[in-house]
Amino acid sequence: MVLQSTPEIVNAAAAAGKGIGAFNVIQIELAEALTAGATDVGAPVILQISENAVKYHGSLAPIANATLTIAQQSPTPVAVHLDHAESVDLIHEAVALGFTSVMFDGSHLDYDENVRVTAEVALHCHEHGVGIEAELGEVGGKDGVHAPGVRTNPQEAAAFVGATGVDALAVAVGSSHAMTSRDAQLDFELISRIRETVPVPLVLHGSSGVADEHLTRAVEAGMTKVNISTHLNHAFTDTVRAVLAENPELVDTRKYLGPAREAVRHEVSRLLGILNAI
Repeated sequence: MVLQSTPEIVNAAAAAGKGIGAFNVIQIELAEALTAGATDVGAPVILQISENAVKYHGSLAPIANATLTIAQQSPTPVAVHLDHAESVDLIHEAVALGFTSVMFDGSHLDYDENVRVTAEVALHCHEHGVGIEAELGEVGGKDGVHAPGVRTNPQEAAAFVGATGVDALAVAVGSSHAMTSRDAQLDFELISRIRETVPVPLVLHGSSGVADEHLTRAVEAGMTKVNISTHLNHAFTDTVRAVLAENPELVDTRKYLGPAREAVRHEVSRLLGILNAI
C-alpha cells in the first residue's frame, strides 16, 4: 500500500469521532511493531520520528528511509510524520524525503514569532502536499514533570490556526511529555471547548502519562491524534530486561529484540482499541 496522507487519515477520524494512534519510531524494530499492531486490528496508524531520534541516529535519512519503506509495505493505511521539529531545515529535508506530515514546534518562540515562522513552514508544506501540525505554548516539560497549570486558551488557539493555516493543533490540557506514570489529569471540559472553537483536529501530546479510560474520554471529548511514545518504550525495554534476565548468556540481539518487538505489537493493537481507532 502507498503512504497515506496524514491530514486525510486524521480528518476522517475526526469526522467519525475516532482517535488515531501516533507512535514514535526510534529503531527499525519499533516501525515494524507499530505497523504490525495496526494491521492486526485493521486500523490506520501514524509513525513518528522526532528531532531527538534524528539526533540519536546522527541524521534523518537512514531511519526515515527504513520507516518509509516499512510504511509503504503495510497493508493498513500508514502515514509518516516528523515530530517536534524546531529546525526548519530538518522539516524541508523530511518533506523532500516523502514524509506525509511534519510538526513544527515553535512553542519556545514568543507568540508573534511562532505565528510568523509556522505560517512560512505551513506554506512550504502545503506547496508539496504535506500536512503540518503545530503547538501553541508548551505541553508540559519533556523532563516528565507534571504541568497542571499549563492550559491552552480556546480563542487564542483558533486565532493561531487562522493565522498560520496549520492542519492540526497540539494543545495543553493537562498531559506532560515523557511521563513514566499514568496519572496525568486531563481537563475534558477544556478539550470539548477547544474542539468547538478550533476548526482543525486536535492532538494530545504526552499521552503515555494518561490512563486507558482517560484516553478514551479524551477522544470522546474531541481529541483525534494521540501521541504515545514512552509507554511503548516501557513495553519494549521491560521485555528486553525479562528475556536477558532469563537468559544471561544470550548475545544474539534478535533473541531479545524480537520478543520486544512482539510486545510492542500487541500493545499497539490494544491501544488502538482504547482510542476507538478500529
